[in-house]
Amino acid sequence: MTARLGLIDYGMGNIHSVNQAFKKLNKPLGIVRTPEEIKNYEALILPGVGAFDPAMENLQKTGMVPSIKLWVKEDKPLLGICLGLQLLFESSEEGSTPGLGLLKGHVRKLQDNPGERIPHMGWALLNQLQRCPLLDENDKVDQWVYFVHSYSAITSDKKDLAASTTFGDQVLSAIVWRGRLGACQFHPEKSSTTGQKMLSRWLKWLDQGAKSLT
Repeated sequence: MTARLGLIDYGMGNIHSVNQAFKKLNKPLGIVRTPEEIKNYEALILPGVGAFDPAMENLQKTGMVPSIKLWVKEDKPLLGICLGLQLLFESSEEGSTPGLGLLKGHVRKLQDNPGERIPHMGWALLNQLQRCPLLDENDKVDQWVYFVHSYSAITSDKKDLAASTTFGDQVLSAIVWRGRLGACQFHPEKSSTTGQKMLSRWLKWLDQGAKSLT
């Protein structure tokens, strides 16, 4: 039996595009808007587009924040996407509202780089640093993925950084992972075949019992 997946909807997520990506993989997603609905699923997806403070404020209004924190404390699978990655951290320079604090570290604004524009928008190459359910360490094909962001997470523990990318002379967090909690700063649902393979690997990992890597 495959895991039931819940897509958290708090009014600032790229719900449609994520849903469409999983439909292509023949994996339906349930929409989660209340703490009670979280209980219906074995794995959660936290998407996000926009600014940090409004996103956290919207998420708090749903009443789901305590349930999401408990979910991760109980070591259940959760995948964050784009702003959903940033919300996992303690704070952001984009605002003053505390993040979920599920990963240690902070989110900082991208620094100006000659020849580069902010937001960082477009395709970039991943550099795998740690084992991660989204990536196949035996796959020698370059992993190009699609980014749209102006802020980047700085992890306090380097072991949480599974993959990085570059923006000018800066090294940016691309994938973070701890146990069954993971997230990607890029949009796998907009990253063509590469992103589709990543989501497929994540689904396979779930179906095989979501073995913790840490």
